[in-house]
Amino acid sequence: MSAGSGAVSEVSRLRRVWDGLWREWVRPLLAAALVLGSLRSAVADWNDVPTGSMKPTILEGDRIFVNKLAFDLKVPFTTWHLAEWAQPERGDIVVLFSPLDGTRLVKRVVAVAGDRVELRDSRLLVNGLPASYETVGLDSVPGSEPGDVAFGPLARETSGSRSHLVIVHPTLSAGVPDYGPVVVPEGRYFMMGDNRDNSLDSRWFGPVERQRIVGRATRVVLSFDRDRHFRPRWGRFFSPLS
Repeated sequence: MSAGSGAVSEVSRLRRVWDGLWREWVRPLLAAALVLGSLRSAVADWNDVPTGSMKPTILEGDRIFVNKLAFDLKVPFTTWHLAEWAQPERGDIVVLFSPLDGTRLVKRVVAVAGDRVELRDSRLLVNGLPASYETVGLDSVPGSEPGDVAFGPLARETSGSRSHLVIVHPTLSAGVPDYGPVVVPEGRYFMMGDNRDNSLDSRWFGPVERQRIVGRATRVVLSFDRDRHFRPRWGRFFSPLS
């Protein structure tokens, strides 16, 4: 056998090996990855939360479930809407792409199109109606420990029919105690973090376009305390978000 025919034979053998690997392993794995990626892109996903802008509702180290079918159906891996059946409402926690740099953020919708929103001494007013505030303790935050929630005090904010926890501290330099009033334009939503004085939100980048909203965050799936060697916060596992 010549050297040339031996090389051809080796190439043929490698091709048969590759064909077998492709049929039995590579193609099924690629198909599974495509299906899983499409589901995560258009149906449901979970989102790691690295910052404290949504404290005390969401803590650093929480992994939250995101229902991407809450409002619409999108083409996988894009923001193109195939169909819409609902709109975000005041009080919803949503995942969105930042208008500044495209970063995925988690914020709360505090006002919708046509609403007049403002803050006076860190108190929220929507359409001239002030939210009410009730001071609460750390035991109101599921699965938390001292140190998990900084920059208190904690309060329960009620605006309209929705109620949730916030951190408000008007003396912090990072805060914006007074803002607006502004009217939210058509097709946009005003977002704020529950950690009112430590959140990059619509007070800085303006109302958010509908197409930038990915889905609604509904619960904490897992939670690990990064400041305590990633110790599980068992009390936060599968806890609903409000």
